Amino acid sequence: MVKRFVQVMCASLALVGGWASADVTLNGAGASFPAPMYNKFIEEYTRIKPEVKINYKSVGSGAGIKAISEGTVDFGASDSPMKDEQIKAASGGYIVHIPTVMGGVVPIYNIEGVNKPLNFTGPVLADIFLGKITKWNDPKIAQANAGVTLPDTAITVVHRSDGSGTTAIFTDYLSKVSPEWKAGVGKGSSVKWPADSSIGAPQNDGVANTVQQTKGAIGYVELIYAMSNNISFGAMQNKAGKFVSASMESVSAAAGSLQDIPDDLRISITDAEGDGAYPISGLTWILAYQNQKDAAKGQTLVEFLNWVTTDGQTLAAGQHYAPLPKGLLPKVQAQIKSIKVSQ
Repeated sequence: MVKRFVQVMCASLALVGGWASADVTLNGAGASFPAPMYNKFIEEYTRIKPEVKINYKSVGSGAGIKAISEGTVDFGASDSPMKDEQIKAASGGYIVHIPTVMGGVVPIYNIEGVNKPLNFTGPVLADIFLGKITKWNDPKIAQANAGVTLPDTAITVVHRSDGSGTTAIFTDYLSKVSPEWKAGVGKGSSVKWPADSSIGAPQNDGVANTVQQTKGAIGYVELIYAMSNNISFGAMQNKAGKFVSASMESVSAAAGSLQDIPDDLRISITDAEGDGAYPISGLTWILAYQNQKDAAKGQTLVEFLNWVTTDGQTLAAGQHYAPLPKGLLPKVQAQIKSIKVSQ
């Protein structure tokens, strides 16, 4: 009897006292934008907590939202916050948004003979993806790139073919800097791409590979995909008129201008104020049900989220992501604390 009592007490403490339950497996799916970062988080966390197994599938933000909404995964992941109607339609109740890191979406290109990083303005980038600028030596591109010899090469636009948070960040930015883009295309994880000479590719690595294989191509990916594949990417003119390259520092500068942050943390940081702000920056979120029905999984997920948003943040820079700004952390912690675990 004493032995059985001790076993029961230990099992209870594992759930309510903050211990991760033994042999718990969490399954997640979603955004490709943070996939390299999530793989690193998982690698390090499961080294510390070998009794926990976490699987993450990089399938795109749209598929991640669908998976968590239908309850086929323990957590979803997205680079664009869910809409009110999506949250209301979710099978398991209210879904909380937990920011994990920040990153920059960069314009990548494959132009023979051009080795210097190019400069882009928001309106010019919008016109390229609208199909209005069709050659690399267009005067509008040349104007921001004095001293660079641009070839008379046709531009091929490469975009995401799947529902994508990276697309949501990119089109959110273009909607802020181009009235024509906002009126004709708009923003979202999936849009109707207007350029006739365009190619769709799945996920960030698909866009990166397609641009690499297509002369004259331009696309958009999260910074680490450009850096890890050694693809040229351009600097963007920000709201202050400065040309800024994506980096941990410039993405952090974009978040530094945040004001009036909503408690649910569904926010945009594109086209931010500040001389050093990179304008196509975004947060990425883990999506979880506020009411967790499986006690062991729920407690393990809460512990993982607490670690990711505290100790795990030190890993961000090594993966070319920006850690969460300190001013955001109290609201992040409040969201995690709002997750209720059934006993």
